[in-house]
Amino acid sequence: MASNIPMPGKRFVIGVPYVWLFVFFLLPFLILLYISFVDQGESINPFKPIWDPVTGILSLKYENYWTIFRDAEGGELFKTIYIEAYLRSIWYALCTAVLCLLIGYPFAYFIARSAPSVRPALLMMVMLPFWTSFLLRVYAWKGILADQGVINQLLMGVGVIDEPIQMLYTNVSMLVGMTYVYLPFMILPLYANLVKMDFRLLEAAYDLGASPFKAFWLVTVPLSKAGIVAGFMLVFIPAVGEFVIPSLLGGPENIMIGRVVWDEMFTSNNWPRASALAVVMILLIIVPLAIYYHFTAEEK
Repeated sequence: MASNIPMPGKRFVIGVPYVWLFVFFLLPFLILLYISFVDQGESINPFKPIWDPVTGILSLKYENYWTIFRDAEGGELFKTIYIEAYLRSIWYALCTAVLCLLIGYPFAYFIARSAPSVRPALLMMVMLPFWTSFLLRVYAWKGILADQGVINQLLMGVGVIDEPIQMLYTNVSMLVGMTYVYLPFMILPLYANLVKMDFRLLEAAYDLGASPFKAFWLVTVPLSKAGIVAGFMLVFIPAVGEFVIPSLLGGPENIMIGRVVWDEMFTSNNWPRASALAVVMILLIIVPLAIYYHFTAEEK
């Protein structure tokens, strides 16, 4: 059948994703990369030319990158607010991905093991939050976690506490919000992987004397590795650059790299440094992914 498809059709089908990636990923990345080397100075134009056609001199301002790792005043290496924001963002994104995995795996497993007639309704419940605005969902958590919010009012009403507990603008509130928002991105790829699993393998493991936990750990988890990796990446990557949730639910000490980039671009009007921060953040995500897929491809 494949041989009957005309070559122009093949090229079109293959070319559409490449054009999409070029227009919406590679081109914006190249623009960011260009701005990150601009010496903006006192100008408000972040698109100043970096090459002088008269003298033929290419002027690249490497300080936009160097100051990310070391203060301009000559401080210690890797002791800057930007490195702290990077590390904090990676830590919170990692915690969010782990929490989503711990909560989402049982959900996905339950949906995969449920009756086929019930699965569409269960999947609809997982995707139902996407029908509501992202901002509204985050603001709803502000109402739930506030000092006079639902949880505090409930605890005081039953006599568990006498005064409100500080839950909003903390590490916990931020992790709760991020886990809630990104949980469907973990459940869906896990379900897509688990629903294709042959559950007769578990029965065979039981017949060979394996306990339910051992059968789950040695059979189900390895077979769902692809779903775990896909879900982990779908949660971790956007969580690293998350801006809205830390701003609304996190405290002043929870400044992540997304907020730092926003401040540099719109408060300080330092587009070159903001672009350099974004480029470094992209590389911090892409390079480990490329290394991982390189070694997994060699194993196969």
